[in-house]
Amino acid sequence: RVTGQLLPVLFMFAYGGILFCCLGYTFHKRALCFQGEPVDESSVKKMILTFEKRSYKNQELRIKFPDTPGRFMETELDLNDIIQEMHVIATMPDLYHLLVELNAVHSLLGLLSHDNTDILSFRDVVDLLQELTDIDTLHESEEGAEVLIDSLLEGQVVALLVQNMERLDEQVKEEADGVYNTLAIIENMAEFRPGLCTEAAQQGLMQWLLKRIKAKIPFDANKLYCSEILAILLQNNDSTRELLGELDGIDVLLQQLSVFKRHNPATAEEQEMMENLFDALCSCLMLAANRDRFLRGEGLQLMNLMLREKKMSRTSALKVLDHGMIGPEGSDNCHKFVDILGLRTIFPLFMKTPKKMKKAGTVDKEHEEHVCSIIASCLRNLKAQQRTRLLSKFTENDCEKVDRLMELHFKYLEAVQLADKRIEGEKHDMVKRGEILDDVMEDEFYLRRLDAGLFVLQLLCYIMVEISNSGISQLQQRVHQILNLRGGSVKVVRHIMREYAENIGDGKSEEFKESEQKRIMDLLENF
Repeated sequence: RVTGQLLPVLFMFAYGGILFCCLGYTFHKRALCFQGEPVDESSVKKMILTFEKRSYKNQELRIKFPDTPGRFMETELDLNDIIQEMHVIATMPDLYHLLVELNAVHSLLGLLSHDNTDILSFRDVVDLLQELTDIDTLHESEEGAEVLIDSLLEGQVVALLVQNMERLDEQVKEEADGVYNTLAIIENMAEFRPGLCTEAAQQGLMQWLLKRIKAKIPFDANKLYCSEILAILLQNNDSTRELLGELDGIDVLLQQLSVFKRHNPATAEEQEMMENLFDALCSCLMLAANRDRFLRGEGLQLMNLMLREKKMSRTSALKVLDHGMIGPEGSDNCHKFVDILGLRTIFPLFMKTPKKMKKAGTVDKEHEEHVCSIIASCLRNLKAQQRTRLLSKFTENDCEKVDRLMELHFKYLEAVQLADKRIEGEKHDMVKRGEILDDVMEDEFYLRRLDAGLFVLQLLCYIMVEISNSGISQLQQRVHQILNLRGGSVKVVRHIMREYAENIGDGKSEEFKESEQKRIMDLLENF
């Protein structure tokens, strides 16, 4: 009886499977055929020429009968059909040159500003361009991809895409999807050719992104995508960072992030957006002019408040403070940080890594690196009364902060020594195999040592040397006392600091590098 009851169900599944296979076969055949022919170079040419004819005919009738849509309605449908069929070209990037040679790219870009949003809108062209620029497809044929991207950029594709996004109503799902797909095209092109970020930002994209991010509408996938594109544009690019600063983008980022000072993101997607905005802000602060805008926009106060509130934003706020205060360009921010009682916030984080940070997936090393970097920046930049206030923190409660400093020193020293042993073993094996240790390998080994904890160790040694040179004998005595008690060595600290000085100043002028190296060597003289 049970078997009898199951038979109809089994039959239904079998029938569904056969139907699914048939549909798949039909779609596969449609994808590989154009008007009954297999798709090859010849049929692609024919397809493009058909598209060109239909596009021209549609344009001609629109000009001739602008007030009589019925007269050109059929050409709209024909044009839409051929655009749908052209999606098959996205499976053959080696034939992309035909799109350029036969003027199809120019015609497609012309259709981006098509008037009819009911039948043929720019969304159809966007869908096609998104498939053509799919990053995996572009990498299948570098030559074809280069030709296509060159042609799109020559036709000011980003400016056209931005203009069209501005006329879309995201309350309508189809138009919201159009915005999303447009951003996908920009991301694809930026990933394939990072150098176009400057040009894209200047063609109105940066302005549109900032406007969209601060728009007072509920959080959605498009806002998340905008934050992602913004972070991409600002990565390793001083031109886009400067443009964002000029467009009051620092204020926009701070306003959007202020929501998270007392509230955690509601969803994983909103958390991702928050992190993207923090990353964008960190990138911007690499530019000195933006640090001043950050200071005037009360960015320090916001980050300090986030650290005190102990919400999810705390980890990233710490990273932003580090970026804003590092180097001589961070001097004003360091002084302001002391004025707003930031030392009361940062030293408890130095004394103990918060448990909540561990739960949130933040590695201890990342937290300790940012905290130590902030304290090191303050020691480097602070003058007069503010410097005195900082140094007095180290004398509080019987120099407990010096004890913590030395505890961290030995923790990271041990981690680096373990990494050094592994690296020495690898070097020994390479020599035995007759392999040559070139500069590239040495740089790679140095980066591995930094990742193992050498950078944090360098910061800790710098803090030790600075406070020992402060003129407060109590601090110098405590440092040397703990070094002796735990079998530490002044020579080891000197060696670490010399190595740090040798590698300092990447991306800075030679003059800065030399003066900073001399300053560190002078500190070591008296250690």
